[in-house]
This record gives sequence, C-alpha cells and structure tokens, in this order.
Amino acid sequence: MSIQLSDHFTYQKLLKFTLPSIVMMIFTSIYGVVDGFFVSNFAGDIPFKAVNLIMPFLMIVATVGFMFGTGGTAIVANTLGEGDKDRANRYFSLFTYVTFGLGILFAVAASVFIRPISQLLGAEGEILEN
Repeated sequence: MSIQLSDHFTYQKLLKFTLPSIVMMIFTSIYGVVDGFFVSNFAGDIPFKAVNLIMPFLMIVATVGFMFGTGGTAIVANTLGEGDKDRANRYFSLFTYVTFGLGILFAVAASVFIRPISQLLGAEGEILEN
C-alpha cells in the first residue's frame, strides 16, 4: 500500500505514515532514561545532576544530526524516485561528509567551551567540576 498525501487518510494510513517518527522519538526517550539510570546508580547524584544540566545543549547538538538525517534522507529518496541515482549518491556523500565534519567541529568546540556553556546553563561548584 503506497501512501500519498493527496489520498484520504484513514487511521491505518496515518499510523503507517507517522510510525517511523514515533518509533525514533520513543527510542531517543528510552536512551535518555537508561542513560540517567546508569549515571545515577553507578556514578552518583552529582554527575547525574551535571548530565541533566548539560542535556539541553546536547539536545541542541542532536537536533542538527536529526535535521541532516531526516532532511537528507528525504532529498536522497526524492532524487532516487526521480531516477537519478548518480545525483542521489552525490547528495548522500555530501550529507555524510558535512555531518561528519560538523560532528568533529561540535566535539572540538564543546571540549574547548564546555566550562562556559555549563556556567551559562547554571552550573556552579561541584556540578561545574563534573
């Protein structure tokens, strides 16, 4: 069964259309819960507070990855649907290289500026050290 936006949506079609996004958000949420469980139980409550304090910054960085993943696959899929496999491969390579480069850039910037970012988010004392 193919899904087209011009079709009349039934609940089954709507669920089939949105299920991949729902599953991705569920697994992202489970990751956050499991991460918090292990940090709080094995590292202690101060590191747990530090992880929770910096989480908004981490989610901002993660949204860039989600953006390239979601938008990039849509562009590549559209190009493949048009039958232009070579251009789709070039787009895929471009998104892969840009994402890799941004990942390195964000990692270096976060390592250099982690203390000011933490202070901006309200960390002080022992939480700032973690």
